[in-house]
Amino acid sequence: MTIHFEGKVAIVTGGGQGIGETYAKSFADQGAAVVIAELNEENGQRVANEICEVGGKAIFVKTDVSSEADALTASKVAKETFGGIDILINNAAIYQGMRDDTLRDVDMDYYYTIMKVNMHSPLIMTRAVVPYMEERGGGSIINQSSTAAWKAQGGYYGIAKLGVQGLTMCLAGELGSSNIRVNSIAPGYIETNMTNSLPEDQKEALASQIPMGRLGTANEVADTVLFLAGDSGSYITGQTLHVYGGMYTV
Repeated sequence: MTIHFEGKVAIVTGGGQGIGETYAKSFADQGAAVVIAELNEENGQRVANEICEVGGKAIFVKTDVSSEADALTASKVAKETFGGIDILINNAAIYQGMRDDTLRDVDMDYYYTIMKVNMHSPLIMTRAVVPYMEERGGGSIINQSSTAAWKAQGGYYGIAKLGVQGLTMCLAGELGSSNIRVNSIAPGYIETNMTNSLPEDQKEALASQIPMGRLGTANEVADTVLFLAGDSGSYITGQTLHVYGGMYTV
């Protein structure tokens, strides 16, 4: 099935690396103009340049997704540059290098920082883009959760990702009358630079937990996002789709 996004404008947070980079390039490949809202200037500009070099449309906007001012700026730039906003992908998160403190021991200022980025930033970004989506007659917002939401391990990261799912359901209820759909996806173990850097025995141990016997790919996750954002997902809202190879079916 081919899904096209000609004339659409998508904001991808954290689009300068990893799965976010795949999201940005996937939307651009199908005709969307892409705003890469990314804190890392070097990575964000690189991805925007690579999209433009192959004939796509993209700009980079340096964005701290936990900042209401930055969220408003990214949205305003999208409107001024490409005419509006149709799609928001809330992908940005803090994970790699995150402290492994327990909930009893974690410094609360650090905890609040993690939560503001990992759980509250989808709300911050959504509040910024909704007026522009309403101008276009609707839109699609997709939040990135994780299978960590169902794990007893993972501490505050898992709590944040579970919170994203609750936020998704609440926003879907609030924004449905504006023809704005809100969904989330929960990837499992996905091949990224981080997982690819693991020793082979550790990668095999991860794969052994998955009924399909392998890690997923960033393109497989991106295909799910394209489906939810496109016309084929036009009656789906308030849902979390699990992209994890059946990890919790056994």
